[in-house]
Amino acid sequence: MVGVGVAEVQLVVQSDDFGMCHAVNVGTVQAFREGIVTQVSTMAACPWFTEAAALAREFAIPVGVHQTLTCEWDFLRWRPLTDGPSLVGEDGTFRRTVEEAAAGVTHADAVRELSAQAAKFAAEGLTLEYLDFHMGSSVPSAYDEVSAALGKPFIYGPDVAKRFASIEVLSDRDADDKKPWLLDYLDKLTPGVHLLVTHCAAAEPELAALHRPGTYTYRWAEEYRLSDQAMVTDPEIRQAIEDHNIELTTVGAAF
Repeated sequence: MVGVGVAEVQLVVQSDDFGMCHAVNVGTVQAFREGIVTQVSTMAACPWFTEAAALAREFAIPVGVHQTLTCEWDFLRWRPLTDGPSLVGEDGTFRRTVEEAAAGVTHADAVRELSAQAAKFAAEGLTLEYLDFHMGSSVPSAYDEVSAALGKPFIYGPDVAKRFASIEVLSDRDADDKKPWLLDYLDKLTPGVHLLVTHCAAAEPELAALHRPGTYTYRWAEEYRLSDQAMVTDPEIRQAIEDHNIELTTVGAAF
């Protein structure tokens, strides 16, 4: 729940990739309802977006558009909503890495695609709180243009990012290191608004089937998500937040 009043230390706990697959949807809802997640970044181009939108409406989850110009998985592939030729690789789906997208996607194609994703989001009756991006910055000028057109904050844009006292990602750490790191992180938060990015998912078989084993990307399929899920629903983490008088909030409420 978002705290009442203004505390010296405020924390936005964000879960990314809502709509990517069913396991992510189930875990994200649990992380919001039973854990410390306060806002959720939603991927309108992905196959399970319709379910994610329904869940967001049902549980009044604060949501943003997770602007998507890439698809990293071997076996879960998604396509753009628009037909810009620079958006896709040989198989007709999004490019696999930020580097590939940055080298190949044009500004015009990116703006058209990201605008379509925001329009699909709005068509589901969702209230747009903010925008961010999936995996990294592929076409910086496009994110800025779409954010300006929609009149909503782009979290990683220079004007918004500098308003955070810190931005950290929990996910890409070894599972055994996450709780000690997170407890230390909470203990050392300074006055201001902080952003902690997570990637939550429920323990469903589809996660391990997203990607071939043995790669860095494979760790993002299941390992990182399940350990993030454990952290954001851990009672000890919740207690630490209360003990440190940290107010859980959202970008919409804080800015």
